[in-house]
Amino acid sequence: MQLPKPFLFFVLATLHSIGFVDAAVLVDFQVAQPPPVPKDAKQCTIEILRRDFAFSFGSAEVVQFEPPVDCGAIGSWAAITLNFTVTSNGTQFDRLGIFTFQNVEIWRTSTPEPTRGDGIIWTYVKDVTRFTPLFAMPGLFILQLDNLIQPGLDEIYSTVLHATFYASSHSNPPAKKADLIVPISNLRNDTGNEVSVPPTFSLNVTLPRNAIQAFAELYASGNGNEEFWVNSYKPSLELCPLTLPAGFLGQGPFREVRMLVDGQVAGVAYPYATIFTGGIVPTAWRPITSYGALDLPTYFLDITPFIPILVDGQPHNISLDVTSAEEDHTILQNWFLSGSLQVFVDISSKPTTGKVTQYSADPFSTTTTVGNVGDNGDIHVTVTALRKIHIESTIISGTGKENRVVWSQDLQYQNVQNILNNTLIQNVFQTSSGSVLSTHNGVPVIVDRFSYPLSIHFTELDPTGNSFKSTFDHSYNRDLRPLPTVVRSRISERQTATGFFFISPDGNTGNGTNSNTFSYSDQAGNTYSRVVEAALGNITFDKQTGSLAPLPMPNQDHLQPFTGFTGKVRLPGGRKLPGL
Repeated sequence: MQLPKPFLFFVLATLHSIGFVDAAVLVDFQVAQPPPVPKDAKQCTIEILRRDFAFSFGSAEVVQFEPPVDCGAIGSWAAITLNFTVTSNGTQFDRLGIFTFQNVEIWRTSTPEPTRGDGIIWTYVKDVTRFTPLFAMPGLFILQLDNLIQPGLDEIYSTVLHATFYASSHSNPPAKKADLIVPISNLRNDTGNEVSVPPTFSLNVTLPRNAIQAFAELYASGNGNEEFWVNSYKPSLELCPLTLPAGFLGQGPFREVRMLVDGQVAGVAYPYATIFTGGIVPTAWRPITSYGALDLPTYFLDITPFIPILVDGQPHNISLDVTSAEEDHTILQNWFLSGSLQVFVDISSKPTTGKVTQYSADPFSTTTTVGNVGDNGDIHVTVTALRKIHIESTIISGTGKENRVVWSQDLQYQNVQNILNNTLIQNVFQTSSGSVLSTHNGVPVIVDRFSYPLSIHFTELDPTGNSFKSTFDHSYNRDLRPLPTVVRSRISERQTATGFFFISPDGNTGNGTNSNTFSYSDQAGNTYSRVVEAALGNITFDKQTGSLAPLPMPNQDHLQPFTGFTGKVRLPGGRKLPGL
């Protein structure tokens, strides 16, 4: 039996570059907590960059940053935020944005797809206080936003980025900060500093001999043929009595992001499945983007157990890669990765000593079940994975203080896929969850307890592939203390959305709904909750409460429902256009 068309889940997700006709300005946004910055502190805001990104492949915006001198002593700030505002009007794909500062990636974002008419606008404010050591020095600030102008793709992304520095005072003490931040990146000064994996990326770093703690932050997103990794298929399906079409991508749906120190696994991440704003059915993500689309989550590891190895004054190899559950662990192209190390040193200049006392990081275990393939082509696939890491070290600083470090990860993953009715119905149910804990002398330093359930139900409404709908149930639940300089916080976000799309030579049409229930709290006493719903491009309900809640948002009744689309389809497999 031969499937009549490529896997339509991918075709759905390729419906980008949508324009809206006769619509008022659309305010796009991602639901997230406002940064918990001091409200009574003196603020100093500077413009970092302003750029219209037209044909910008290979042409990042590179500017020289100078720290402000009118908000107290340089580096003594209580907080730092970035404000990124973008307008656009026309037809364009969504694009990936990489903010790099001092060769360290500090923010990964993407662009909502523009509307034609009055266009769109969005603003996102991000807390970057943990990068204070970088902002305390002059250096290069880079925004890579690769956009393309060609027939059918005519829109420019007009951007402006501001930084706000909050002066410290008696009531707002300086933010805690690392002594040194080390980039794990391509170290280029003309573009974003992410690296494309595969192949494995490696970099030699040398830490100060009196380093006593080191923590890694990882940025990771699947792009290109890996954008839809959650519904990838195992090559074993090729053994089924089916002739699979082009674009039926393999290597399975499981991905593990790893950091290795001198070839030994130091820690891993089970990544959150970010759906970009053109993903699956673009009408589901207007005006509320999918969670994480404007601020992709990052992942934190404690590599302090390796300090006794890393402080010998010699360069050591840090590697980043992504593996699948296949026998050869290979993946497709591309995962974009980068990282940094936040390093703390002892007040003594004497070398740190110690030893790794326990190391256990066996490869993840997986189970794959391929169900029966019926006469109508129904396929059922289940992939599960488990990962446990446990590393212990004893570290003695130059001042003689002993630190017993215990670093553990216990992660679980499951993906169930049902391809039914000759591929007209395609369902994905995935969840990754885990418990990550690092203790120093018994005190929790890094905590990360997470659960990322995702279900997607896609139905093709006619065999031509021109009419389809999809529903989404996407959650992000995380109890996180990422670094010893950051307070512990809890986020609970659930997003349900629907989208319909009809492709027609007379003009594409579609509609969507989106509902978010979000809550945030932290150990500093900050709270924020939001319930917001949208239908047909209109905000139909929006309630924000908590100590971080802003003033009521402007009335958005002027927003108009969808009246028509112009756009193109980004095909699966070998996509013709570069983009997300």
